Amino acid sequence: MSKNLFFIGLILAASGLVSPPLALASGLVFGLAFAHPFAQPAKQLSKLLLQISVVGIGFGMDLRQIVRVGRSGFMYTALSITFAMLLGWLLGRIFKVQRRISFLICAGTAICGGSAIAAVAPVAEAEEEEIAVSLGTIFVLNSIALLLFPAIGLLLHMTQTQFGLWSALAIHDTSSVVGATAKYGAIALAVGTTVKLARALWIVPMSVGTALTRKSKARIQWPWFILFFCLAAVANTYLHAFAPAYATLKHLGIIGLTATLYLIGTGLSKETLRKVGVRPLMQGVLLWIAVAVSSLLLIRCGWIHL
Repeated sequence: MSKNLFFIGLILAASGLVSPPLALASGLVFGLAFAHPFAQPAKQLSKLLLQISVVGIGFGMDLRQIVRVGRSGFMYTALSITFAMLLGWLLGRIFKVQRRISFLICAGTAICGGSAIAAVAPVAEAEEEEIAVSLGTIFVLNSIALLLFPAIGLLLHMTQTQFGLWSALAIHDTSSVVGATAKYGAIALAVGTTVKLARALWIVPMSVGTALTRKSKARIQWPWFILFFCLAAVANTYLHAFAPAYATLKHLGIIGLTATLYLIGTGLSKETLRKVGVRPLMQGVLLWIAVAVSSLLLIRCGWIHL
């Protein structure tokens, strides 16, 4: 029965008939109600599908806007990453969270969620259990953000630019940033995706710095899909002869993202929640609230803007 329900949910998510938040919510219900029949394949597929979907969305972006937004958001990103890492370290010490788990939670919150954790974990020589706890903590909060942020944005009458910037600074994973901003509007989607992908590039210096500190020889994972996203934007900006195809590819990218969110949702199980425990979750919750609230206030006051 669980296999049939899993495929029905996946087909609906990929049909374009449901929104990204609804797809994630459906996946969460499945993950908590049933033992996942394809846990590992679904995890691998969601990672690949996310990267392909981001590239597809790139065909709807203007390169000049990407450069402008990326340049404007660079300083905000650098400052927010530094703030998140320092505050996360302090909270980890206060709650006595195991050192490597604390570091992974900080990296996931500061940069781009599960992608950052997956990239720095081998360099930090983290154990499977430590990675699972860190990913579980980030994933729970990431799911809440996707469902909560659009409602807050509408309640506060945030502009699309403000909401896109806030989502990129305060939501962990690229998938949820795209999902939340796509629901909010086209401009929010463009701003949120661009700033978040620029933020994801910080995986590289974070991994290099960790490797140098720990003298690790683990291979650093480069986020190559960001390069293809930029190439897709180049094509959309300058190769107008293929414009009809670009619209289709962008639409497929958003559908792919919706299916990705469903797959990610199915990965949250009762066992994952048990593994997380109270202390890492408290560290992650307080760090996330601090980042979300501070960035929201700075955006609302006009101190952070594009």
